[in-house]
Amino acid sequence: MRKLIEPHGGRLINQVLKGKEREEALERVKKLKRVYPGLDVLMDAEKIAIGAFSPLTGFMNHQDLKEVLTTMHLSNGIVWSLPIVFQVDDDTVNPIKEGEEIGLWQDDDNPVAILKVEEKFRLDKEDVVQHAFGTTDDKHPGVKKILEGGNWALAGTVYLLNFVNHPWRKFEYTPEQTRKEFEKRGWKTVVAFQTRNAPHRAHEYLQRIALEIADGLFIQPILGSKKPGDYDNETILNAYHALIDNYFPRERVFLGGLSTPMRYAGPKEAVFHAIVRKNYGASHFMVGRDHAGVGDYYSPFAAQEIFEEFEPGEIGVEIIKFSNVFYCKACGGMASDKSCGHNEENRIKISMTKVRKMLKEGQSPPPEMVRPEVGEVLKEFFARGE
Repeated sequence: MRKLIEPHGGRLINQVLKGKEREEALERVKKLKRVYPGLDVLMDAEKIAIGAFSPLTGFMNHQDLKEVLTTMHLSNGIVWSLPIVFQVDDDTVNPIKEGEEIGLWQDDDNPVAILKVEEKFRLDKEDVVQHAFGTTDDKHPGVKKILEGGNWALAGTVYLLNFVNHPWRKFEYTPEQTRKEFEKRGWKTVVAFQTRNAPHRAHEYLQRIALEIADGLFIQPILGSKKPGDYDNETILNAYHALIDNYFPRERVFLGGLSTPMRYAGPKEAVFHAIVRKNYGASHFMVGRDHAGVGDYYSPFAAQEIFEEFEPGEIGVEIIKFSNVFYCKACGGMASDKSCGHNEENRIKISMTKVRKMLKEGQSPPPEMVRPEVGEVLKEFFARGE
């Protein structure tokens, strides 16, 4: 009998404290030095502990960071493409000693995790952003965030005490939960669809192809921070509910969020997204045009080409690559460069930038671009003055 794909590295990390161990840790954390990181750091700490970032057991040490930046592998040889570091400033790092435990708090009522500090080291932020994003331009949102962050990194194992409080918690699942759900549904092959956007018809087209080739479709929007101008989480989730409820076989689609920030690292983030979805139980991962890109920092299909740099089986997930998708008036439906032989005059190009422009101007996007039910959700977003 076929089984779900193994987690990255062969073992699903689980450092969520429970029972007596958690009770003791909750008492202990009250006596530890307190750090109040930003929400994104806490979300990543949570993802480490629940196994979403397997095989990571904590924030990266200097050696792992160096290997990831230069080889896209951890020091143990396992593929990993982006830095997962805990940046802190001088005032925070000075009183902390290597080998001690500290508490990571969301607020005074919610101790999220205990971090066993195994190393503290100074970050060469220019080097980090150059290798991670291919640029040091602070107009790039991922670069800007790291350059404005602290000059130091704290590395060490993370133990989760409480989940992060945020408004979309009910839409989140742990990798253990999604794997159980997929198994309950009898899914062995699962296509994961990454998104930071509301769905338009091109997205739907790709998702329908996923349903044709696998047992189930796992749509997992990013619920962490995104750049200004992106839709908010409420809009994205409501838009997907409108699409799934009205157009998809509900029993074959699973919607669950991922609270981690967008890095906008283009091709390297595509690899990261594939690995994370593998941990959630996905055997396939879709990569389209300009995956996780921003501006013109990356060529349109760089996120597909990067997977050729790895040995067969290194990542373990089957990558489904797609070219430009559009509505063809001559074909009478959605198509791509690979399936349509008509010229540009027949093609209605679909992009969320174009959809947003129409909505801002008070126009309703045509059904060739956005399903009417989804369009109504997006109108509400702009009616709120977003």
